[in-house]
Amino acid sequence: MKSQYRDPMDLQYVIETIPALVLCTLPNGTVEYVNRAWREYTGYSPKQLTDSGWRSIVHTDDLAKFLHEWNMAMSAGRPFETEARIRRSDGQYHWFLIKKALAVSGTRNGQPSLRTMIAFEDISDRKQAEEERERLRQVQAELARVSRASTLGELAASLAHEIKQPIGAAVTNAEACLRFIDRPEPDLAEALEAASKMIRDARRAAEIIDRVRSLYQNGSSQLELIDLNHVIDEMVTMMKDEATRHGVAIHTSLAREIPYVMADRVQLQQALMNLLLNGIEATPHSKGGELTVKSQLAPDGQLLVSISDTGIGIPPENFERIFDAFFTTKAQGTGLGLPITRSIIQSHGGRIWATANSGPGSTFVFVLPQTTTAQA
Repeated sequence: MKSQYRDPMDLQYVIETIPALVLCTLPNGTVEYVNRAWREYTGYSPKQLTDSGWRSIVHTDDLAKFLHEWNMAMSAGRPFETEARIRRSDGQYHWFLIKKALAVSGTRNGQPSLRTMIAFEDISDRKQAEEERERLRQVQAELARVSRASTLGELAASLAHEIKQPIGAAVTNAEACLRFIDRPEPDLAEALEAASKMIRDARRAAEIIDRVRSLYQNGSSQLELIDLNHVIDEMVTMMKDEATRHGVAIHTSLAREIPYVMADRVQLQQALMNLLLNGIEATPHSKGGELTVKSQLAPDGQLLVSISDTGIGIPPENFERIFDAFFTTKAQGTGLGLPITRSIIQSHGGRIWATANSGPGSTFVFVLPQTTTAQA
């Protein structure tokens, strides 16, 4: 761009009034003059900059990059734009966007001359916002990592409890098998049945371990068409010994002709086990109680399952917190079962909630949307 000023002093007069930090250089990059805003901000004159003054006012972390780009741009006469922290006269640093703002052609002593104006735009607010966004991104990444680790910890705790059931059942069936054999006249039919149950329980334990491990290796679930009533019957049978120890009777009311659900069998088994165990443990040992499991097709077409207990119930102020990780109202509780159950149900596109019964106890309900079901 051609200047309308015939003498650099005219240009100097103009840039003195510019609020931005501005300096003017000769073709070799030597700083010829700086405006008032520059002098007030840095306290440096053109001579001080020429005498390697950049090393004193540019942040040490930015200096090498700044000097390299400055020297390359000045020697090549190409556009120049970079960012650096510049020290104020009071010792504080601000971020600036530094760029070649204007090439000026004029005359000096009757000879053509070229001047380059370099403008320094304060971008401290923008850099601070960028740093805040980066910190937020790092915090989010850390939260995601902690959440994943927490989920793994929750699953490990749940897995330890869950796998105890089939292992305990396998031991019981193994002992029964030995008793049937260790008789004057071995009862081979009963022994074979006990051995078959033992194999079933061992495979169940192995399946739990393999499925959880594969889930967190590749993040995928093994979906299949499942008869949810059959899964409920399986889990009720598995939990009967635990219920008996607590003096709890389990009843089922399962609607027939309901759609099969497309789901991960092991995950739904885990969710049902957690809910059944929660209902069993909610009943004081000395009082006994009942646990009722129902399945039905809701009016809106969703598959609905409810587990009602006659236990101590949930205080109203805790209904919003019972699905939070590590929150528990039980003296020996871990606060892990319900959060894991909610994660499983939500991963299948459903939702879960709890309500207070009109009598003693509470009811947990989960639904699976119509989009995840298929008629068998």
